[in-house]
Amino acid sequence: MSDDFVLHERLAADCVVLGDLPLSRVLLAKDGRYPWLILVPRYAELREIHHLSEADQQQLMRESCALAQLMEQSLSPDKLNVAALGNMVPQLHLHHVARFTTDDAWPGPVWGRFEALLYDDLEAEAARWCERLAALPDFVSA
Repeated sequence: MSDDFVLHERLAADCVVLGDLPLSRVLLAKDGRYPWLILVPRYAELREIHHLSEADQQQLMRESCALAQLMEQSLSPDKLNVAALGNMVPQLHLHHVARFTTDDAWPGPVWGRFEALLYDDLEAEAARWCERLAALPDFVSA
């Protein structure tokens, strides 16, 4: 990790910081249409997974799998979409989106389909996720 890590402005505007895992900052997307968490490795100017050291690649995979398992256990989605796109935000970030056959965009992608639908109570939703995330080893809430 680097001391000069700064969260990309678009991620900062569209998400709430929940806390940190050993490698990554954990974000909650403000779009209440879909349960949507994001991992951002805390390195400045990082764009691609393969730019991480092998040890950090493995750590990112551990964190991603732990987050995916937590979302699966908490939400019982029909499908969990995990992706690192970076077309709009070049900073490396890994989306984790719980999908349901009843959601607005099913079966298509969630990106660009609809305007974000903000949570009725974003603070309460963030607190729920922080409580769930506390079960993960080494999670430190914001």
